[in-house]
Amino acid sequence: MSAIVLGQGDALLIVDLQVDFLPGGKLGVPHGDAVIDPINRLIDLYGAHGLPVLASRDWHPALHCSFADQGGPWPPHCVADSEGAAFSDALRLPADVVIVSKAVTAEVDAYSAFNGTGLGDDLRARGIRRVAVCGLATDYCVLNTVLDSLKEGFETLIVAEAARAVDVQPGDGDRAMTRMLMAGAAPVRLSDGALVADLALGALP
Repeated sequence: MSAIVLGQGDALLIVDLQVDFLPGGKLGVPHGDAVIDPINRLIDLYGAHGLPVLASRDWHPALHCSFADQGGPWPPHCVADSEGAAFSDALRLPADVVIVSKAVTAEVDAYSAFNGTGLGDDLRARGIRRVAVCGLATDYCVLNTVLDSLKEGFETLIVAEAARAVDVQPGDGDRAMTRMLMAGAAPVRLSDGALVADLALGALP
């Protein structure tokens, strides 16, 4: 079991843990609420090391291009300042959490937390070199965030137990995980209050 040594240069990025993406929400991810406990433990772990925690969110205008009535693929969700756009009350975000709002204009969608947000420059300015990614959903916003993190030059950890997939097509989540690993993301999991390499996922082709 290979432990991940956290230190300056590490950050945790929580992707879109918003009410509308949880079960019962307007675009609820099946079993999406199962990620809350491991993410809270990740927050505690990074907080204990004094490391930054960032949380991305969809923050859409009312007539966003991704909505079905505007020709997009999804029902209306995460409209800015709505109840559905709020982070889950069960998520123990620290007081100094860095919030990253994406897809904030009607004309542009953004699955990745890096898309149009300046996140890459912000992380570099903070001296971040390695990012652990978790949240919702594995096959959309987590996938695209991880791929962009790698393209931006950050070592990128994916915490599979702290992510869940929409699985519009059965197996989408597994295929997304394989894409992330093939692109260079390192799979990790929580064990006894630490991050360790996820050897089972690491064995994927």
